[in-house]
Amino acid sequence: MISIIIPALNEEKYLTKLLDCIKKQAYKDYEVIVADADSKDTTKQIAKKYGCRIVKGGLPGIGRNNGAKAAKGDILFFLDADVQFDNNFLKNAIEEFEKRKLDVAGLCIYPQGNNLVDKIFLSVFNLWTFSTQLFYPNASGSGIMCKKWIFKKVKGFDETIKLSEDMDYVKRCSKHGKFRILKSAKSYVAMRRFEKEGRLKVGLKLLLSGLHRLLFGEIRSDVFKYDLRYRK
Repeated sequence: MISIIIPALNEEKYLTKLLDCIKKQAYKDYEVIVADADSKDTTKQIAKKYGCRIVKGGLPGIGRNNGAKAAKGDILFFLDADVQFDNNFLKNAIEEFEKRKLDVAGLCIYPQGNNLVDKIFLSVFNLWTFSTQLFYPNASGSGIMCKKWIFKKVKGFDETIKLSEDMDYVKRCSKHGKFRILKSAKSYVAMRRFEKEGRLKVGLKLLLSGLHRLLFGEIRSDVFKYDLRYRK
């Protein structure tokens, strides 16, 4: 069984679309866990309507950890609430994951919509994660698959990290198991933060945060003022 874990805060605009995508999957051996961070909208009601299990959330790392601790599956699949994908997404992901004998994996991510800047930005991101996967593993929280034993081995996501806790997680996992970027499962992400704050501003923050991690280690302060609780 795959345990799909979704951290959420006021995600009524996006969660229904994601859960519809999951419901239509050709692969059916899964459970869905929504880690709700005390949403004030209808997020919890939507999750209940779709038969999801609900656990206490918080910042993304906390929500993912709480969801994983409650998971029944041997494989954990962390997804953000604003992603979408086609009907063979889970089938393709699990088949490639098992065929390549992986322990942890990330995805290539693509923008929802047709904005050229978004397409270029995520193409660069995908090229970076793919080309560095053998020696400097990185993956977006928009899609991380891992075996439950390796989650326990590294004691989950580091809840003290302010930004890029997903990148840190796969880096630590890769020290104990085989990591790769999946080629066959595509995740389409909402570009809402780029639209709200400005593409140049967010892109610069992410570039500088990547350099900070490379040169100085993980980000445990609010130096980049990147609001992990952001929801639109």
